[in-house]
Amino acid sequence: MTKIDDISRRILRELSRDGRVSNTELAERVGLSPSACLRRVQELERSGVIRGYRAVLDPQAMGQGFVAMLGVGLSVHTKKSQEDFEKAMARAPQVRECHNITGVIEYLLRVEVEDIAAFKLFHTEILGALPQVNSITTYVVMGSPKDERG
Repeated sequence: MTKIDDISRRILRELSRDGRVSNTELAERVGLSPSACLRRVQELERSGVIRGYRAVLDPQAMGQGFVAMLGVGLSVHTKKSQEDFEKAMARAPQVRECHNITGVIEYLLRVEVEDIAAFKLFHTEILGALPQVNSITTYVVMGSPKDERG
């Protein structure tokens, strides 16, 4: 396991803000030489602390202006039921995040679609058609003043 010290935390914070920052710029931001910074980043990658890099997409620009968080309760609480539900969510492009949580419900989903009509179609034809689903509670996202997903 890689030791995460203050400098590594600064590297991770900078990379989470801008994964395309050059090594030279990153080194300057965190106060290291470029070679020392590169060694640290490579170690963070090798050890699995950094799992990958990705583009952060703007749902609005992609025509997906309707965002909702959904709480989903399952009707049967078995491993197979959970696995089947998770496979169905993995296949649904509308589901951008699927979290297995504790509490009154089993799952929290982030759904991004074009508009309310597309959401209704997803809600009725995809999610509502799954035999594992017992309850759905929808929270429409009106704004995201803080969103640090990378």
